[in-house]
Amino acid sequence: MSQLKKFWRLLPLLAVMTLMLTGCGDPTLSALVPKGPVATEQLYLMKLSLFIMIFVVIVVFAIYVYVLIRFRKRKGDESIPKQVEGSHVLEIIWTVIPILLLLVLAVPTVSYTFKHSENYNKNKDAIHVKVTAHQFWWQFEYPDLGIATAQQLVIPKDKIIAFDVVSADVAHAFWVPSLGGKVDTNPGIRNTLYLQADEIATFQGRCTELCGASHALMNFTVAAKSEADFNAWVAKMKAPSTVPASAQKGEELFKENCMSCHAVNASGPGVAPNLKGFADRDTLAGILEKTPENLASWIHNPQALKPGNKMPAFGKEANGKLDDNQIKDIVTYLQTLK
Repeated sequence: MSQLKKFWRLLPLLAVMTLMLTGCGDPTLSALVPKGPVATEQLYLMKLSLFIMIFVVIVVFAIYVYVLIRFRKRKGDESIPKQVEGSHVLEIIWTVIPILLLLVLAVPTVSYTFKHSENYNKNKDAIHVKVTAHQFWWQFEYPDLGIATAQQLVIPKDKIIAFDVVSADVAHAFWVPSLGGKVDTNPGIRNTLYLQADEIATFQGRCTELCGASHALMNFTVAAKSEADFNAWVAKMKAPSTVPASAQKGEELFKENCMSCHAVNASGPGVAPNLKGFADRDTLAGILEKTPENLASWIHNPQALKPGNKMPAFGKEANGKLDDNQIKDIVTYLQTLK
């Protein structure tokens, strides 16, 4: 069977698979389902450019078909068609029309480009957040509020969030598709952007710059809350954690093995993810469901779950120094960090 025949046999299957896959995806991870004004305006630009391209394709094909039919050679007709080469009228038409189409696209594009580049870091009504990208996790600091967290960004709904984005190591890129476009986070370079959420929900964020072995696992979430719930979260982050007696053994183990890297109060970022409020987060390491079993597996050997990250293995089977019971005690303690 020729390769061409194989292709034509597979074509219906590919068409069906394509149709089925169009229904797949996460609505909180799509630039086509905007949940904020920035993302909505950017989607408008995508639609405008798409409609202009479709319009051009339709017009070109219509002219092409018309010419094929209208000026086809007829039986017995040996006359030479009228030559329009060098026609000033036609030259003007197919020069002016593309210019007009480009202007239709350029005017809103330039306008929104400047609008979305506005720096809100001096705006007193905005929430200011410093984003620092690490291999392979995200650090979020609220300088005006005096708190820091990691992996889950919490913001108030209907409020402008002004970001300063930097990198602690290599080049990364910060992107929350449902809320707006991405921006590079480069070492030594400060970039800015602003976003805003129109509804209470949790949105997915990604790194979109190849940054190492676990680039595809460098995920984070953005939790948009009501203003009252956001203020309550801030107060909770500032309040000292209370450790029940059942978790005190795990607290001691944590202090002996983890405290040099992980902060458990919201006032400092630390060299590893700040764990204040860890028990209230949606995910573990940005990629796992936050269950006791997954947390124990992560402490035991994080490299098996997220290759290339800088956290050492603590399980004895992974050449660490903690046995399963000690890891279980630390897990119990971490679940109290609310």
